[in-house]
Order: sequence, then C-alpha cells, then structure tokens
Amino acid sequence: MKKMLGEERRNELLNVLKNSRTPITGTQLAKYANVSRQVIVNDMNLLKARNLPIISTSQGYLYLHQEVADSLIEKKIVCIHTADEAEDEMFTIVDCGVTIKNVIVEHPVYGEITASMMLSSRMDVEHFLKKVRETNATYLSALTNGTHLHVISSPTIEQIEEAERRLREKGYLVEE
Repeated sequence: MKKMLGEERRNELLNVLKNSRTPITGTQLAKYANVSRQVIVNDMNLLKARNLPIISTSQGYLYLHQEVADSLIEKKIVCIHTADEAEDEMFTIVDCGVTIKNVIVEHPVYGEITASMMLSSRMDVEHFLKKVRETNATYLSALTNGTHLHVISSPTIEQIEEAERRLREKGYLVEE
C-alpha cells in the first residue's frame, strides 16, 4: 500500500479491521499502511475516540461487529486464585466455548480498572500467556490479592453455566 496521510490512512485501516473477524496486530497494520507501529497506535486511539467499536487485545486490534455482539450472552463473574492458577482458570473458561472479554479489578486509588482480553480459544490463551512471560508482566489481579472479575460471553447460556460449574469445582468462582 502506498503511504497515505492521516484521515485517508485511518479510513483504510478501519476498512481492514471491519473486514477481519480476527485481531490484527499493530505490526501487521503498520506494514500494511507503510508506517511505524507508533503511528498505528495513535491512529487506533483516534478511531476509538470517535466511539468506534475497536478494542485492543493481546492478539491485536479487533473491530466488534454489532451483529456478533448482539447474538452473544454476557455474564460478569467474580474469581479468585493465585497467579500460578491463572492459566488453568483461562483454559477452563475457553474450553467451554466461552470468551473471556476482559478482566476488571477494583483499585483503591484508581477505582475500577478494566483491560480487554478477548480470549476465545486455547491458542488465544497461549498467545496471551506468552506475552505475559515475554514482557515479565504481572496479572492485574495481583493488585487485589487474586480477586478479579471477568465479563464472559457465549452463544448459549449452557456454555456459561458449564464454565461456572467447572470454575466452582476448582474453587476459582466467588459466589454470594
């Protein structure tokens, strides 16, 4: 693609995202647009500022198509576990056909902190874990001694209920 200026490039990037059902990395978008990854980060922030449904995940940028979002059932769950159990928690959820949309922690200074995850498969979880290891990052739940929330989604309530059952069996699900 030839080098484009601001608005033209952002419109083209938006079309690329809209035509993809899987996340696209900033590096891939930068190569496509013949710009630096930092330009892509700025472009994505400008597009998000227009309230476009673009999210950043550990796998890349994703445009949330309304028809897909409307067909999914969502539920917020509360979990607690150690950092060593995080991998098992994520695999447990996605193995039921459930997507982990985000993680939420309640910080004493900043209030609610939410981070997009968009993990739908073992491969997504493995990619996420690889990034955690490569960057030496800590889980947000470290801020709250392991307690955190997830918004999870699935095409059926049965899949969500199965994920909750398995999390409950492992002692990860916090219930009233």
